[in-house]
Amino acid sequence: MVVSSSAPSPWWSPSIHADRRPFLLARSRITATVRAWFGADGFVEVETPALQLSPGNEAHLHAFATDLHAPDGSVHRLYLRTSPEFSAKKLLAAGEERIFEFARVFRDRERGMAHHPEFTLLEWYRAGAPYTRLMDDCARLLALAAEAGGVSPFSWRGRSCDPRAEPERITLVEAFARFAGMDLTRVLPAPGGASEPGPFAALAAHAGIRTAPDDTWADIFSRVLVERIEPNLGIGRPAILCDYPVSEAALARPKPDDPRFAERFELYACGLELANAFGELTDAREQRRRFEQEMAEKARLYGERYPLDEDFLAALAQMPQASGCALGFDRLAVLASGARRIEDVLWAPVAAP
Repeated sequence: MVVSSSAPSPWWSPSIHADRRPFLLARSRITATVRAWFGADGFVEVETPALQLSPGNEAHLHAFATDLHAPDGSVHRLYLRTSPEFSAKKLLAAGEERIFEFARVFRDRERGMAHHPEFTLLEWYRAGAPYTRLMDDCARLLALAAEAGGVSPFSWRGRSCDPRAEPERITLVEAFARFAGMDLTRVLPAPGGASEPGPFAALAAHAGIRTAPDDTWADIFSRVLVERIEPNLGIGRPAILCDYPVSEAALARPKPDDPRFAERFELYACGLELANAFGELTDAREQRRRFEQEMAEKARLYGERYPLDEDFLAALAQMPQASGCALGFDRLAVLASGARRIEDVLWAPVAAP
């Protein structure tokens, strides 16, 4: 008797590869185009290590751990990076002024249509430039990707976006008012102070947002963002969501005219987040405080914490004023090639258990 199997064919099956190959070739064209654009603008392409003493210190980022066995027999815990940010900022402290990297990064607990445990961040930094300059960079990269990938408008889950259109710029305060009917300024935490969730929970409940008794301020903020705001961003034209509450921007500097908000923005197209950018925080003491706060929250939620990279904090103290952006390159390739999911644009996806 022949037993049939319903298991899908592997990605290396010739027929599956033939279906994916147009998307993969589009990815290669986009990569070459983006690399050439950065080179023409005076950027240096860098390569930084995937193994780090600290993978990043944000409460909800989950890293893969490994052990390094030194020649003397000692064992040291290392992590696969969740971002190249720490190393890139050390290079800025060393004197580099414009750098970019196609960085392979790793995040646990992430896999789906738009997520993969190993993926590529296109990350770039401009020393001495305001973070608004990165908004212009993002707009240009969308247009270049569309041209190289051959797909315009972009489409994702029934939503479309013209990548050549000038992005809409919308603040978090404006977005909460427009899409959730909420006045975010009423519940903002004081800079450096505790984020009291009670008033925010009441405001969210009044707007029909589900809350729980143990929600933190950040939990409520994230839920409103995901449920009410993100699905409405980047429809018709790209959107830049900017001026985050400073409590939601652990690596960004406060806005000089209103320290309740940070120099942070995210880029969206078709309701999909593509990039996250900062005017970089260079106050090492404040950065340490924020990291410790994030790790305390991580310990509370997940029972673990990651070490601080003391070398990074030392470099931060002499790093010049700069702005940096991390763009999910695989997601951009999905939109610009017309692919359906992130694994369509990965030459060799991570094996599924």
